[in-house]
Amino acid sequence: MTLQRIVAAHFVAVLLLASGQTVAKLTTAEADRLGKDLTPVGAEQAGNKEGTIPPWTGGLTKGPVGWSRADGYADPFADEKPLFVITAQNAEQYKAGLVPGTLALLKKLPIFRMPVYPTHRTAALPREVTEVSKAQATQVELKGFGVANLGESNIPFPIPKNGLEAIWNHLMRYTGGGTEGYGNSFPVRQNGDYYKIGVHAMRIYDRNMEPKTPNRLFSAMVFFTDPAELRGQIFLVHEPIDQVAETRSAWIYNAGQRRVRRAPDLGYDGINDGSEGLITTDQVDGYNGAPDRYDWTLQGKREIYVPYNTYRMGDKSLKYADMIGKGSVNPDYMRYELHRVWVVEAKLKQGMSHIYGRRLFYIDEDSWTVLIEEAYSGRGDLWRVALHGLVQYYDAVVPGYRFGIVHDLTSGAYMLGGLDNELKTVVKFNVKGRLANFQPDALRRQGTN
Repeated sequence: MTLQRIVAAHFVAVLLLASGQTVAKLTTAEADRLGKDLTPVGAEQAGNKEGTIPPWTGGLTKGPVGWSRADGYADPFADEKPLFVITAQNAEQYKAGLVPGTLALLKKLPIFRMPVYPTHRTAALPREVTEVSKAQATQVELKGFGVANLGESNIPFPIPKNGLEAIWNHLMRYTGGGTEGYGNSFPVRQNGDYYKIGVHAMRIYDRNMEPKTPNRLFSAMVFFTDPAELRGQIFLVHEPIDQVAETRSAWIYNAGQRRVRRAPDLGYDGINDGSEGLITTDQVDGYNGAPDRYDWTLQGKREIYVPYNTYRMGDKSLKYADMIGKGSVNPDYMRYELHRVWVVEAKLKQGMSHIYGRRLFYIDEDSWTVLIEEAYSGRGDLWRVALHGLVQYYDAVVPGYRFGIVHDLTSGAYMLGGLDNELKTVVKFNVKGRLANFQPDALRRQGTN
């Protein structure tokens, strides 16, 4: 689909919404394109005319020869060298593939540079996931800010007609059914000082939960293991599908007080413990939560340099001290590739409250994952730039984050999350859960064990 057709379709959708009509569901003819000229998730099957983006040929579903899961996810492209490196000095030459956020990082941070490697379209999902989504594609529709007739689809709108549909694809994307893992995050101050936050997190989607709950997307539990002042604190979240009809339910167990209380601020622009105010709650996982505070606009597609196949950042031989730099991470361990992304703009609705007045999301066409976010202040200044490195977890057939960085352009600090290099554990996929273990009473039991 050409950019002109995408833009035209968007304006039609805007007019329909403004007049109070419902945007039409996907037609059978449109759904039939999935797996043909479009990939099973709705991306363009073909590469670009320059040959710098290859065609999608099924993604990466097997690990390198001799790979052992216990050693972490090996880099299948470890022998590749950068095609070129973008710096502040040569950024103008590559401006067509840069966005305001990456341009700002190049300009502001002496450490920041972008090693660009050959593009590999590694993203792939299990066949049963894409078949269910295709079968449901003609039934799913927007209902206000929520989604109706979702069924068990992970790609509700494979051919999005507006920005809200596109962001719902990110919110619903397949991440393995249920995950459990340990990770470390680091608030890094302007002078380079940092400390470690440790968590043990479980997120079980309702399809993997027994019994199931109506309108439930997933249940999550997060245990803090570091630092000492947060150790023993536990969060519990019940995430609904339609967060306007039913708000997110969240609880916190406070180890010092030995009690469970509601956590109503765990959403939107609430500030997470241990983040030093560098990220909002809805910036976790690229973007999460109810989309009702923003007006969403689909701006079409672009070919840009994004953090992709960033396996090196998960190398178990690396030490955190070698990775964390002043202003950003050590660029020697980063990898950028040229990929097509959907560009989605979010503007704060009149009368709504959020510290970000405008946001731009750059969403991978092959996985529906947010790869870059630009967050603007209420005055219109570019304030924060988030980079989310994607890898294909080949044994689980899951595209997912290897790390996330949120840079604060005002303070010069940044938040780095999702690392497990110095941990012996590896993330688990397709984890099952029992609902009784994801209740406030269970939270209290876990906290006193």
